[in-house]
Amino acid sequence: MPNELTIGELSARAGVSSSALRFYERQGLIASRRTDGNQRRYDRATLRRVALVQAGKAAGVPLERIRAALDTLPNRRTPTKRDWERLSRSWARELDERIATLAAIRGRLTTCIGCGCLSLRTCSLLNPGDEASSRGAGAHYFRRAGDEAQPSEPSASR
Repeated sequence: MPNELTIGELSARAGVSSSALRFYERQGLIASRRTDGNQRRYDRATLRRVALVQAGKAAGVPLERIRAALDTLPNRRTPTKRDWERLSRSWARELDERIATLAAIRGRLTTCIGCGCLSLRTCSLLNPGDEASSRGAGAHYFRRAGDEAQPSEPSASR
């Protein structure tokens, strides 16, 4: 089996379009060498790097974080299970926070819809007098309680 893949071969093996591979390369997520005819050639290990990019994207990890994680891997070696475990642990806290936020949104959507007003600006249940505006931009009541950047929930007496 050849140690290098063309962009078409990498695309077919990874299930990612050639344009996506060129974008990943421009973003520093993968690298290629150029032949005398200026064609891209990728090390076989790039298949795993593309798989890590795809897994990170599917989990909602920003490309900057994926790039930083990939920068900790050797370029010419296939990432090992140990490498993946280390990378996934570094993303676990962020994913847990995202899951908690989504669960809070799911739970509060029923409350909001049940209230009938569909307006957080005038909602007497969650945001009487538009109190949330003093906390700045963002959906403060949908964030997970206990988050350091998160203001507290509106009081139950309101």
